[in-house]
Amino acid sequence: MDQGATQALPILTVEQRLHAGHAEVALKGFVSDRTDWRKMLKGEAPPLEMAQVRDELFEKAEHNFPGVKLPEAQVLQINYPVLEYPEKVRSHNLDKEPVLEGTLMGIKGQYLIFDTAVINMRKYTGYMLGVSAG
Repeated sequence: MDQGATQALPILTVEQRLHAGHAEVALKGFVSDRTDWRKMLKGEAPPLEMAQVRDELFEKAEHNFPGVKLPEAQVLQINYPVLEYPEKVRSHNLDKEPVLEGTLMGIKGQYLIFDTAVINMRKYTGYMLGVSAG
């Protein structure tokens, strides 16, 4: 969710973290782990048929996964509080410009969306930040 996903589907349960890693390696050739963050912040992605995608991935991977497949798992729809998405995404860097002013329009994953810019809050882990309203 902190990466801005709008859907999720549990596909497998395993007893050890190592087994989860094996399943991830088997699937990574078919699914990108990169998100175009600018596109993601311009609006909602169309929903996918997650069960169908899961089944296609298992078929493509042709792997006996350790653990138990979860064919009856339900898709989780993730909604974010966004009043308005920006037409053009402009990122704000607090290291270059330490003040960001604007109206908070929404939150999607690790991003705060203002009417003036967006800011990736994960980038500022460990920083001392102040917020004021007025």
